[in-house]
Amino acid sequence: MEPFLEELRKCVHCGICLPQCPTYRVLGEEMDSPRGRIYLMRAAAEGRIEPTPTFARHLDLCLGCRACETACPSGVRFGSLLEATRGELRRRGPPPGRRLLDRVIYSVFPEPARLGAALGLVRLYQRSGLQRLVRATGALALVPRLAAMEGLLGEVPRAEPLPPVIPARGRRRGRVGLLTGCVQRYLYPGVNRDTARLLALAGWDVVVPRAQGCCGALELHAGRTDAFRARARRLVATFGEDIDWVVTNAAGCGSAMKEYGHWVREASGLAARTRDVSELLVDAELPLGRLELCVTYHDPCHLAHGQRVRAQPRALLQRIPGLRLVELAESDLCCGSAGVYNIFEPAIARQLQELKVARIAASGARVVATGNPGCLMQIAQGARARGLDVAVVHPVELLARAADAYQG
Repeated sequence: MEPFLEELRKCVHCGICLPQCPTYRVLGEEMDSPRGRIYLMRAAAEGRIEPTPTFARHLDLCLGCRACETACPSGVRFGSLLEATRGELRRRGPPPGRRLLDRVIYSVFPEPARLGAALGLVRLYQRSGLQRLVRATGALALVPRLAAMEGLLGEVPRAEPLPPVIPARGRRRGRVGLLTGCVQRYLYPGVNRDTARLLALAGWDVVVPRAQGCCGALELHAGRTDAFRARARRLVATFGEDIDWVVTNAAGCGSAMKEYGHWVREASGLAARTRDVSELLVDAELPLGRLELCVTYHDPCHLAHGQRVRAQPRALLQRIPGLRLVELAESDLCCGSAGVYNIFEPAIARQLQELKVARIAASGARVVATGNPGCLMQIAQGARARGLDVAVVHPVELLARAADAYQG
């Protein structure tokens, strides 16, 4: 951690970050605030304390939402400090008590082929009636983390791969590569389809490399930095230099990719060419028809705080004729998803989920838009649990519906 001492010492312990921190709001503990965690990291880097299990626990409880970065007047890069510290701790092995789950998650979730096979089994579990039987027995309550994972999944769709190239329509603007992601490609294939279609409508040739793998975001946030660097290098090799932009529609993926250059020198070119889909579409003249909807927008943490992209999704939604966009109170407060945090720490994640869903209910909106698959799952599960009749969608899904309305 010594190379990060200068960054750690930038913190002036003013406390402005505290009310922005989800875990501090839930737990009320100084050591579970950004200021407290920086104090611990600095003390360890200066050799004043040892990285004990208690030390590691305070860092494990952090969602990595980076709201503290937005609030910080000193510009402390908390996310990078957290990831570097977790990388040091990871060398000692996963936290006690979750080694098996840790092994399962990081051997399946970042491997698209394995994830696809696993979700195929889940689809069979759902459609065979076994899910209803298991839930009726209450057996899942005995394993809270397994219950958290099972409860997140709505109906698992059958995913169809996109064509390798979707040609531009109208005036051609250039060539983009689409990151299809891991969770996104299997649980929200319609989001990828709508993303590609909208980009083509905006004048881009869309390339979808079949060989692309995981971007490594989950591993970066967990401190598995060696695995993350290897995935970054493989992804760089997948997207050629003839591509003007690499487009993501998942906030966590985009945030990790935009920071590739910090971790892998040869990946800095890809990092500079990475854009969220809203950043490219906001400059396009899309043909949009009328949608009579009341919509609110939840800021995904790694879009708002990691990529500093807030205005573009809202601007796109406000262009849809008939759509009324209402602001969501504390729209950038984490919903509790945070990658796989809601699996590892279901109790804290549930409190944040309930707070988010209460804010959505108070908004009066019937549709919630958000640009990250983890947020989509977390908020949809919370709405189901509360019995709240709202649709939870990606912004591109609404834009695609508006494009259909225009053509129809």
